Amino acid sequence: MTSRANPHLTHIDASGQANMVDVGDKAETTRLAVAEGYVKMKDSTRDLILAGNAAKGDVLGTARIAGIMAAKRTSDLIPLCHPLMLTKVTVDIADAPDLPGFRVEASVKLTGRTGVEMEALTAVSIACLTIYDMAKAVDKAMEIGAVRLVSKSGGKSGDWRRPGGTED
Repeated sequence: MTSRANPHLTHIDASGQANMVDVGDKAETTRLAVAEGYVKMKDSTRDLILAGNAAKGDVLGTARIAGIMAAKRTSDLIPLCHPLMLTKVTVDIADAPDLPGFRVEASVKLTGRTGVEMEALTAVSIACLTIYDMAKAVDKAMEIGAVRLVSKSGGKSGDWRRPGGTED
């Protein structure tokens, strides 16, 4: 059992070996996680993407689908994650002229015995990487950043929200 007074890594057993957490005795609850990140780029790259003129096609649509697919395959990518029956995955990509670039947000939901934070973080990461991949021919200096959990709800540990909102 993890507590704030006695924290420990749940994926490390008593002998220090990595192990998959047994969630069999946990109660099924509705769980939701939201993660975010961004891709910063030259104004001209952002303009090219917004105009739909990237050589590889629809950058934002492809990144959205890639993020959804990645959330569904998280357990194939991260060794100790459980395979999950996700009930909802959304990936939203917003124009961010202030960066300049795009902000990516993923929301993942299920009713189950384990959380979906890793699925939300994976969705954001892969959506950002897909934007990079599709536009790297014109802007190799793009920057992916601030991939982080925004909030999670459900489960034994309850609800959590990033202190100070998403701008800290």
